[in-house]
Amino acid sequence: MRKALKWLGVGLAGLVVLAVIAAGVLYLMGGSRLARRYDITVAPITVPADSTSIARGRHLIEAITMCTGCHGDDLAGRVLIDQPIMATVYASNLTAGRGGVGATYDDVDYARAIRHGVNPAGRGLMIMHSDAYQHLSQADLGAIIAFIRSAPPVDQELPATRGGPLGRIFVALGLIDGESMPLIPAEVIDHDAPLAEPPPPATTAEYGRYLVSIAMCRMCHGGDLRGAPPIEEGAPPGPNIAALAAPGAWSEDLFITTLRTGVTPYGKALDAEIMPWNRYGRMTDEELGAIWRYLGSVDGG
Repeated sequence: MRKALKWLGVGLAGLVVLAVIAAGVLYLMGGSRLARRYDITVAPITVPADSTSIARGRHLIEAITMCTGCHGDDLAGRVLIDQPIMATVYASNLTAGRGGVGATYDDVDYARAIRHGVNPAGRGLMIMHSDAYQHLSQADLGAIIAFIRSAPPVDQELPATRGGPLGRIFVALGLIDGESMPLIPAEVIDHDAPLAEPPPPATTAEYGRYLVSIAMCRMCHGGDLRGAPPIEEGAPPGPNIAALAAPGAWSEDLFITTLRTGVTPYGKALDAEIMPWNRYGRMTDEELGAIWRYLGSVDGG
């Protein structure tokens, strides 16, 4: 009996050692993935300075690309995740104030970060939705940069984003990545793709497709907009929004009214923390109508 217990103890100790070694290897692998550098050639970008373009950039940031959702209405940044064992993630201060990247970024740096998800040091940015922003047209990308440059400077110094010990292990195992929400978008972006040439703004399905491609719709509702699993623990699944435009379902007026009021035709109040209707509702009728027509062109079956 003693001999059996001895060998059992030896076996358990061996398993513990193997587990520690495996954890150490995964920790290093996760750190290597986070530290990977990307050699990006940024396409030439023209950044306008006229008031119309700046207003367009503001509209995009506040109502469509949702930059203010992470970086704040004043673009001064904020804490997104504060779990040191997993990760501490900050949305950068984009302004030219103390601690802001605007004090050092040039137009190429902004374009690299927004469209490619890569910082000036060549490292991929975490939870930066460049997988959507890579579809921005040159005009819209330039307008966004123009608005950021016009933003009043805010003094706010934020620590660097860091992956915690358990977080690095999860990163190595791919447990933090979602199908429609990559942890490091730079890993999945085609960095050589040309800038998009969208159709002219109009209430058309083609323009709606462009708007959906640069917004966050697919992050929650899936690549085909027919629904997706929850993007985080405790959140509900993303519903099938393509089906809303199916014959006999919602009307365009009901769709627009829901995004303007945050209440569905069935009387359900939408949680703005999960479905930011209060931001998407700032889109124009033309833009929301275009998205509605695009949804109608998608098979919602």
